Amino acid sequence: MANGQWYPPEWPDRIRALAEGSLTPVAPKRAATVMLLKDSSAGTGPSVHMLRRRASMAFAGGAYAYPGGGVDPRDEQQIRWAGPTRAWWAERLGVAAAEAQAIVCAAVRETYEEAGVLLAGPTGDSVIGDTTGDDWEADRAALVARDVSFAEFLDRRGLVLRSDLLGAWTRWITPEFEPRRYDTWFFVAALPAGQRTRNASTEADRTVWIRPTDAAASYDKGELLMMPPTIATLRQLTPYDSAAEALAAAPTRDLTPVLAQARLENGEIVLAWPGHDEFTKHIPTGGTPA
Repeated sequence: MANGQWYPPEWPDRIRALAEGSLTPVAPKRAATVMLLKDSSAGTGPSVHMLRRRASMAFAGGAYAYPGGGVDPRDEQQIRWAGPTRAWWAERLGVAAAEAQAIVCAAVRETYEEAGVLLAGPTGDSVIGDTTGDDWEADRAALVARDVSFAEFLDRRGLVLRSDLLGAWTRWITPEFEPRRYDTWFFVAALPAGQRTRNASTEADRTVWIRPTDAAASYDKGELLMMPPTIATLRQLTPYDSAAEALAAAPTRDLTPVLAQARLENGEIVLAWPGHDEFTKHIPTGGTPA
């Protein structure tokens, strides 16, 4: 492997089946993931929080990713809300208002479930300072188990979701030949003062704070395994000198979905992600990708 690009061995067969018309794509599930950033005291630029998915995971086992997951239908419930309106988010994300709320809610909820970081506060201009302790852990576990909705959790705690602490960054859709598909919005956010991350996810066996340039260099050496959206977003973060800079850039980011395309060309399958030439794979009809 020349780099750390995640590439499942079953992809060539599934791509051929899709090209031949014998594979029907499954509908992608909406999801959200958050690139949580924090600045270093050395002034070397922000680090991003990443987790390594357990090797036993059916999807992207062993790959590094960000906290995130699928939208819960209850993420559309009436919720304590601060920041840009649902209508503003609907226009930004290109969906209806209720769907926009659900995507933003999923981003905040999943960050809390998987990293223990909560983008919410008692008021619209404050953020909770500490989310550690047995009572917080019990609430987090109840969210993970879907015993309570995020709206119910915020109500009980007297908190409001701070949508203004998120910046929509990019959107990727899992290729049509994948058995598990997600329509995922990527967000950026800064680690709130007083909070700290922890490995709260049962799907991860390791978490790290790492500079995007260092993570990308390790991917290039084949040391860190990543899916195309992860390494692509890491490279996009490298120009920024602070978390605030990245957040300030988010509103102008293009959210046109990135969807891999597979085509037959000169006796081989060409797998490409538009706008991301580094991920292009040439798959011989009877061989391995190059």
